[in-house]
Amino acid sequence: MNLYAIFAIYFLMWVISAFIMLPFGIRTPDETGEVLLKGQADSAPSNFRPGVVMLRATILATILFGLYYANYVQGWVTVDMLPGYRAAQ
Repeated sequence: MNLYAIFAIYFLMWVISAFIMLPFGIRTPDETGEVLLKGQADSAPSNFRPGVVMLRATILATILFGLYYANYVQGWVTVDMLPGYRAAQ
């Protein structure tokens, strides 16, 4: 696997991990007791911290990529092992 493929796969896993981590730890103004501003949605987060989301996404993406790369090197699960898949001959 070349360096560009490693970077691209890690980046995709990081973006997916960031979207997965977005809702964790978010509290609405109703939960925190803050007063809503005029025009503010009831569901708008009052304690959004992008740095924490990026850190959590980095940790999750690193773990997922580590598992992916270990599988790539060790060959634990291959395409031929998937049910219903038949390799072209």
